[in-house]
Amino acid sequence: MKQGTTILTLDNGYHLWTNTQGTGDIHLLALHGGPGGNHEYWEDTAAQLKKQGLNVQVHMYDQLGSLYSDQPDYSDPKNKEKFLTYEYFLDEVEEVRQKLGIDNFYLIGQSWGGLLVQEYAVKYGQHLKGAIISSMVDEIDEYVTNINRVREATLPAEEVAFMKECEANNDYDNDRYQKNVQILNEEFVDRKQPSKLYHLMDLGGTATYNEFQGDNEFVITGKLKDWHFRDQLPKITMPTLLTFGEHETMPLDTAKTMADLIPNSRLVTTPDGGHHHMVDNPDVYYKHLADFIKDVENGQF
Repeated sequence: MKQGTTILTLDNGYHLWTNTQGTGDIHLLALHGGPGGNHEYWEDTAAQLKKQGLNVQVHMYDQLGSLYSDQPDYSDPKNKEKFLTYEYFLDEVEEVRQKLGIDNFYLIGQSWGGLLVQEYAVKYGQHLKGAIISSMVDEIDEYVTNINRVREATLPAEEVAFMKECEANNDYDNDRYQKNVQILNEEFVDRKQPSKLYHLMDLGGTATYNEFQGDNEFVITGKLKDWHFRDQLPKITMPTLLTFGEHETMPLDTAKTMADLIPNSRLVTTPDGGHHHMVDNPDVYYKHLADFIKDVENGQF
């Protein structure tokens, strides 16, 4: 398969940026988080797996509304209604798979991407050799409880109270508020500083992120507040890897519950890793991923 960048034209007429790295007969399709994030933390995945003795073709893409892909005008209510839905992004994964011409493949998703992996495994699981859910829970209420707990344990009480006041007043642009968000980001999201994922300017995707998440990782005001998938987990029957950072926004107790409910699963954690633990501690993260793929390929999982 062609290495490098390919622009896909979707059936809806919009265009997605995709990129393929690596060689071999094993295919891994990587989904980014956000929503409204981008592919960047997957850019070295093929090279990292190669270091672990695996030749894998890694396919990544920016979802509609993100970075290099087309960004619809979401101020138009029709676009918002059509594209800013769980169903749209789930079916987009399947269309990308078809247009890239891959099957019997591994699907990895980070955060929001891990939500899509769960949904894809239930709806389109016949195409999967294995699923990797990276830093995403099945029950958003438990996430909300956890992020409130870590915020209160990390920041002085007066700062937590100030953040709650800003949230009540929809005052997210407040400098003091955003400084507190940054403290939390560096503790639980991007622990390796300076982060490789920061940029000089807005990369787009904000409208998508705001619609589903809200202003930041530590408050949920969008559609994700209604995410509940626990009753569907037993339907994920293919080999599944659950991977979480040991110091992140997602609750590890929920990850353990997911491992109990997904019939053929393995839970691993990354020391010193936050929400982006593939960046914080790549040697351990990709050792876990490589071991999982090797075990599935060898029929030992």
